[in-house]
Amino acid sequence: MDKFITLAEIDATTSFIKNALTQMPKVGLILGSGLGGLADEVVSPVLIDYKDIPNWPLSTIHGHKGRLVIGDLFGVQTMVMQGRTHYYEGYHMDQVTLPIRAMQRLGIGTIILTNAAGAINPEYVPGDVMVLKDHIALIGMAGLNPLRGPNLDDFGPRFPDMGQPYDREWISRVKEIAKQKKIKLHEGVYVCLSGPSFESPADLRFLHGIGADAVGMSTVPETIVARHGKTRVLAFSAISNKANLDGNTETTHEEVLEAGKVIVPKLTALIEGFLKAFSKG
Repeated sequence: MDKFITLAEIDATTSFIKNALTQMPKVGLILGSGLGGLADEVVSPVLIDYKDIPNWPLSTIHGHKGRLVIGDLFGVQTMVMQGRTHYYEGYHMDQVTLPIRAMQRLGIGTIILTNAAGAINPEYVPGDVMVLKDHIALIGMAGLNPLRGPNLDDFGPRFPDMGQPYDREWISRVKEIAKQKKIKLHEGVYVCLSGPSFESPADLRFLHGIGADAVGMSTVPETIVARHGKTRVLAFSAISNKANLDGNTETTHEEVLEAGKVIVPKLTALIEGFLKAFSKG
């Protein structure tokens, strides 16, 4: 019989984090591959290594520092995850999404998710940023839904609605910020696969055919759990590589990390603008 994360385990995780803080965060921010540098913007941070937090899944991927950075980010108390875990690392889905439950238990009402993603839309190029307007949860459709198991009634209903996974008000706000700062910002659909292998050309042609603009190995499980608990979600994909629809190019993790260096300043500007507006209500 499968063992699932319990409410008691979530509360133990949350209590450990809460005891290290003097101010409670209002926003959660998860940084994907190559994007961890954004955490350097946090003022007077409280640093907590994942390995010290009870029940917290440990990241094994190069480019993920594996720690919480909690403090003032552009005027808002923010809990920043400098790296995340993925299903392909060997964790169960409820372990992967435990950080979202801890954020919800801490009273965080808005979560910003970021990821490094491969382009599917032929108009996207490495270095571009996409704000997610919707997703295709192939990983969940195949049976790996993070809500599988006993429903945690303290967070939400057994069958939560996913009609608006990404907050439309937050998307509109970010699009306006991008326009003001002259940052090219796509608005598209992200598809989540299990990984860790990158997609074949036939995979990508299939994903393009069903309406996906970018592909990755994260974000969607976190979004599903966030929305189950009525947490508002804003999500960005950092486009790290061009669509390999013909099989003539090779995709590498090093390429993903390198693209992050170009994207971090753009993402920082967008998140800075969003949080400064957020702080004003």
